[in-house]
Amino acid sequence: MGTTLRVIVSADSRPQGIQAIEEAFEAVRRLDDVLSTWRDSEIARLNNASPGKAVPLSSHLYGLLQEAARWSLLTRGAFDPTIGSLIDAWDLRGAGRIPDQLALTRARAAQGFRHFVFSDATGTVSRADSAAWIDTGGFGKGVALREARRALLRRGVTRGGLNFGGQVLVVGPDQSGGDWAVPVADPRHRTQPAAWLRFRDRSASTSSQMERFVTVHGRRVGHILDPRSGRPVPAWGSVTVVAKDPGTADMVSTALLVLGPDAGLRWARDRGDVAVLFLVQHAGGLERRWNSALEEFLVADSTFSEGV
Repeated sequence: MGTTLRVIVSADSRPQGIQAIEEAFEAVRRLDDVLSTWRDSEIARLNNASPGKAVPLSSHLYGLLQEAARWSLLTRGAFDPTIGSLIDAWDLRGAGRIPDQLALTRARAAQGFRHFVFSDATGTVSRADSAAWIDTGGFGKGVALREARRALLRRGVTRGGLNFGGQVLVVGPDQSGGDWAVPVADPRHRTQPAAWLRFRDRSASTSSQMERFVTVHGRRVGHILDPRSGRPVPAWGSVTVVAKDPGTADMVSTALLVLGPDAGLRWARDRGDVAVLFLVQHAGGLERRWNSALEEFLVADSTFSEGV
């Protein structure tokens, strides 16, 4: 999936721990065979199918795509993995380009779940437009962590930590028997924490526009696109989402980065299933905002004075 997975576990014996870790990695490899959009995979076969052709999918992938579609509705389109045509328009997998208005309009016309027809009766999906394809980058890591956790639990692991390209998942207590201490990076200085959270049996996903980008004619084009406008999300800072389910954390953090700190906080304010921290860059420094659900996990200190 283009990043690094690190796993640590506590087990009754070293062989048991090693076996659990190997099975966690194998679970991620199997999911990559389903979700990779860089090589032959189950989702790639759907993305490359002729328009109108019904493609049989495994129940796992079929369910994941329906889950993604539900989150797209819940976030009013801020999360939308059907942005393949937009990725092509901006050439984000190549050298990058700035599309003209006509190219952007055409790409947006091929975007959206309306271009994918789901048949519950047959477990098939067909795409209606040859330019339409599904990008799994907005939920692949979270779903992979979900599968890795299941593998660890099957092996009897009750304490462990996983870090998949910056998304963290912790199982049970830490080595001292307490909650895990998880840093949230400063979006301006990625090696420095801007906040600390403490939790167990949860995942934290951080999304920002600061690290992955291409430069086109001197303009920096970030890798996260706003499905509603078809344009890159401004680099305003970062958002971290804590949830019991790592797939939820991954999808919601992507959506809230798109929504931005104002609309994103309004969306998250009354939700108890996701805890949200926004780090917003200003000329004068870094502003921190969060919803009430985050207060359970927030490590209070003298630098943390702003909350909503």
